[in-house]
Amino acid sequence: MSRWLTQLGHIVKAWRHFAGAKSYPAISSALWQDTFVQYPFLAQRSAADLDKLRTLVELFLQQKEFHGTQGLAITDGMAVAIAVQACLPVLHWGTPREALAWYGDFVGIVVHPDAMLARREVVDEAGVVHCYSESLAGEAMDGGPVTLNWKDVANAATLAVQGTNLVIHEFAHKIAMRGGADGCPPLPPGFLGATTPGTARQRWLAIIGAAYDSFREATILAERFGTAPTWLDPYGATSPSEFFAVACEAYFVNRQRFGEEFAPLAGMLDVYFNPAASAANSARR
Repeated sequence: MSRWLTQLGHIVKAWRHFAGAKSYPAISSALWQDTFVQYPFLAQRSAADLDKLRTLVELFLQQKEFHGTQGLAITDGMAVAIAVQACLPVLHWGTPREALAWYGDFVGIVVHPDAMLARREVVDEAGVVHCYSESLAGEAMDGGPVTLNWKDVANAATLAVQGTNLVIHEFAHKIAMRGGADGCPPLPPGFLGATTPGTARQRWLAIIGAAYDSFREATILAERFGTAPTWLDPYGATSPSEFFAVACEAYFVNRQRFGEEFAPLAGMLDVYFNPAASAANSARR
């Protein structure tokens, strides 16, 4: 792993130099504090977490390249805002370099001013090709860049009440893509006490699958019969992989409400995203 990370670092440095990319220095105290003023859900972290998060963000900024579209100029504040939210899911996954290895399959982050239109082609069962445009808030490509729209990123503090966060959503997809399309990312050895990877996967799918099925039913009832709308973004009902991403964004920006809605799933995400703290809590019981 260390040799791979070293090679990746050389590739990133060479690419940045060739492309004339902007180099980000250490984050100033003023900029760091301003970020937390704009996104209060970040301030709920402990002092130790925030120190580690800052180190993680600084390394993230060295490894990634930001591109604005339609004349959008990426400021230092915008880059830090995106980076700090992107780093939250991997905060407790080892050293900063180990954590950011989860995002090692890409360099570019493309930022649009607002939602974007993407051209799509779908071939139906008869072999007919259907072309259409789809409005996207963001997108994560397997092995490719992450695309975001700045309007939603800038409004993340307001959207947190609804359990919505575009950056975390797309970077959760990046994590899940290392596993599969069924809402199960790669799991660490011994996850949930499992003795084999297959057993761990079964336990994960049982918990998230039950939550997904219940949520999907509630979404259908709301859409078709006018029952109370779901708190979680209905987009999560489109597939298990989207449910995982939608659950992750709500978990990180509004853990209390998410725990009330999805207690078993919230407990499993606690273990997954912060294994050391979960193990310590179990030992004290």
